[in-house]
Amino acid sequence: MICPDCSAEWVPIDRACKSCGFRPETIDGFIAWAPDIVRQEVGFPAENFSALIGVEAKHFWFRTRNSLIIWALKNYFPAFESLLEVGCGTGFVLSEIAQIFPGARLVGSEIFTSGLLFAAKRMPEVELLQADARRLPFADEFEVVSAFDVIEHVKEDDVVLCNLYRAVKPGGGCLITVPQHRWLWSPIDIEACHERRYEVGSLHQKIESVGFRILTSTSFVTFLLPIMLFSRLLNRHSANSEGAYELRINPTTNALFEAVMGLERSTIMLGARWMVGGSRLVVAVKPRS
Repeated sequence: MICPDCSAEWVPIDRACKSCGFRPETIDGFIAWAPDIVRQEVGFPAENFSALIGVEAKHFWFRTRNSLIIWALKNYFPAFESLLEVGCGTGFVLSEIAQIFPGARLVGSEIFTSGLLFAAKRMPEVELLQADARRLPFADEFEVVSAFDVIEHVKEDDVVLCNLYRAVKPGGGCLITVPQHRWLWSPIDIEACHERRYEVGSLHQKIESVGFRILTSTSFVTFLLPIMLFSRLLNRHSANSEGAYELRINPTTNALFEAVMGLERSTIMLGARWMVGGSRLVVAVKPRS
C-alpha cells in the first residue's frame, strides 16, 4: 500500500505515514483514507444511495450492466483472485461478483460512508473502505480494478485512471463503464453530478495515455437508444426534470426493456461491438513490461 497524501510506501502496522504523518481514521465503522472529504457531497448526492438500493435489483439497466460485467470478467479474467471496485456505491455490482467468484478477494471503496453502510449489509464478508478515487492507497495490489459509472463524476478523471493503473498488478485488468455521447446531455446528467458524457475516441485516449492497453470496447443501451434520446430531448429544456424518473419504471415496460437489452447483450457476447449507445464498457489490461 501507499500513502494517499504523499505516495510513500505504507507500513500498516504504524497506522501513520512515516514521510508525511498522514493517518487514516475510522468513520462509521470503516477505515477512511480520505477523512477530510468523507461527508462532502463531491461527485454524487449521498442521499441517492437510499433511492438506488430500492430499485437496482429489479431495474433493467442495472441488471443488464451487471450481466455484461460478469461476462467480461469470465471472458477476459476468468481466474482472477483479487478485485477492487472503486465507487462501489451500495454494493450491487460487487455482491453479484462475490456470488460468481466466491474465492476471490474483493475490496470495495466509496467516498461516502452512507453508501458503504448499504454495501456492508449486502456483503458483510467483503472488505469495504472509504477512499477518494483520486488518492487510492494501493500499488500493484489487485489482479482486476474496476470503476462502473464513476469517472464521469470526477473532474480529474485522468488522475482516477492513473490511480487505477497504479493499483492493478502488471498483467492485470481494468473494467470501466461510463455514460456516452455528449448529444445525450440533459438535466438528468446535471442532477446526477456528471462532469461529462464520453465520446469513444477521447475515452480510449485517456485510458491508453495512463498505460493501459484496451482489449475490447463496446457501447450498450444501443437497441434502446432511440427511446433514450427521445426521453432526453423531451426533458432537456424542462426546469423540473428529475433524473429519478428514470428509476421509476412500469414493471411491464421494465420487463420489455430488459428483454431487448438481453438480446443486445447476446450480440456482444457473440462478438458484436456497437459504436453508439447510451453507455460504454471498456476492458483493458496493464502490460507486464
